This record gives sequence, structure tokens and C-alpha cells, in this order.
Amino acid sequence: MKLLLDTHTFLWFIGGNINLSNTARNAIENISNQRFISIATLWEISIKISIGKLKLGLSLIELVEQEVYGNAIEILEISSEHLDELVKLPFHHKDPFDRLIIAQSLVEDMTLVSKDVAFQNYLIKLLW
Repeated sequence: MKLLLDTHTFLWFIGGNINLSNTARNAIENISNQRFISIATLWEISIKISIGKLKLGLSLIELVEQEVYGNAIEILEISSEHLDELVKLPFHHKDPFDRLIIAQSLVEDMTLVSKDVAFQNYLIKLLW
């Protein structure tokens, strides 16, 4: 299965947060699944760090090296196909990062791992 981790899911996974469901954690830890985060997730994290909304205790480069690559998670770049799908999405969700992640999950036929209930309004594969 190809999993696309939402930003909070990735942060909860690497932080060992108890808010991450056992189902989500098991799917992420299952090495037979391909795990991805969007480059938009790293962009969102960098913005939250820069405005003081998020503190990680390591640089963004260290985060990528240790927590992304260190956990065999791949970075999903943004393609024109993703942006084309984004244009077509209804506005059930207003957050631009989440909308892009939804579009990517649709184009790439990935299961989106998220607790965000607004994602249920889209015709995507969700896991929580």
C-alpha cells in the first residue's frame, strides 16, 4: 500500500505522540508499505517553525535526514498533474497545504493517513 502522511501524522509518528492511532502507527511501521510525505508538508513545517508555532529541536535539514530518510519515508514532489487536480477540488477544506496533499493522494492513488475529519468529504482513500 502507498501511504501519504498528513503533516500532523508525520509529526506525531516521529514524536511518538499517543494521539496517533495504533492503526496508523502500524501501517506506517509496516515496511511492506511505501511511505511518503509531500514536499508541501516540509514547506508547512518550515513556515510553522519560522513563525514560532512549532519547535522541533533540530534543523529542517536534520529533520529530513534523520526522520524522513531515517524512517525510509520518501518525499513526494509537486507535479503539474497534482496542481491540475487541485484546481478541480471542491472547497470542503480551505487549508492550501491540505488541499494539495488531497490532490496528490488522488493523482498518485495513495491512502492518506490523517485524523482530519474534513478529508472525509473527498473521494480519497483514508486511513486512521
